[in-house]
Amino acid sequence: MPELALGLPQEEQSRSWGKLAVILRMVKFSHTVFALPVALMSAFLASDGWPSMEKLLLIVLAMVGARNAAMAFNRLVDLEYDRANPRTRQRALPRGELSLRQVRLFIVACSALFIGAAYLLGRLAFILSPFTLLVLFFYSYTKRFTSCSHLFLGVALGLAPLGAWVGVRDSLSLIPLVLGLAVLFWVAGFDIIYACQDLDFDRRTGLHSIPRRFGLRGALWLSALFHLATAGLLLWVMFLARLGGYYFLGWLGVSVLLIYEHYLVSPADLSRLGKAFFLVNSLVSVVLCLGTLLDVLV
Repeated sequence: MPELALGLPQEEQSRSWGKLAVILRMVKFSHTVFALPVALMSAFLASDGWPSMEKLLLIVLAMVGARNAAMAFNRLVDLEYDRANPRTRQRALPRGELSLRQVRLFIVACSALFIGAAYLLGRLAFILSPFTLLVLFFYSYTKRFTSCSHLFLGVALGLAPLGAWVGVRDSLSLIPLVLGLAVLFWVAGFDIIYACQDLDFDRRTGLHSIPRRFGLRGALWLSALFHLATAGLLLWVMFLARLGGYYFLGWLGVSVLLIYEHYLVSPADLSRLGKAFFLVNSLVSVVLCLGTLLDVLV
């Protein structure tokens, strides 16, 4: 990771900030919007109102650290595949815009940020933090041996609401577990859709995925079933947490968005896959979070 220090010449400072921008682009920092709102939602449910600002800040720092450490690790592990894949060969590492050392330092820094934030959140969060990183890093290897790699990604992001709950209460309950399951199926569902664009590459290289195993039509049907499970689990959260009308409206909004996501893609036309993946799913987490916050606070 570039070293930034006061007193560096202007040109060197600009170069350092430029490298940081490349790193953030490499890990798709904007995609933090997928899991962060759900983690905040879980924190508000755990507090039954406003958590302390210290807790909120630490949860955000932990989320940012864990998520970006995992993404950078994935880019490092998948470097040879990214070089061979026409869709990914323009990424920063295959293009040589970043060195392996810079990416490794970034992983170490983000991991330290996550573990440090977990330490400040509480004993249980700190104890669980190394195991959380292990799960996050393990996901990067799963597509080499199992078609269920999408579910492993779901597990990785599904840890977000569990971690936020533990950070607030220093314990677990059924509510974050069900919410984590909802996130698991939501993420696995949209990751299956995203993987459809790499079907031919997966076949050539021997990588495993649901689209490779079941074909495009079967994969999209399975994705739809996963999102149906997501809707059911989110409705269960409403009853477990005794939430009301605002959450229900948020749930309706999420259900409509998931239906719209599947309307955008078909086995014969994947041209709108990017819109289905990023725009729709970023709205899913934001709408769900807003509905929950309004219900808890109002």
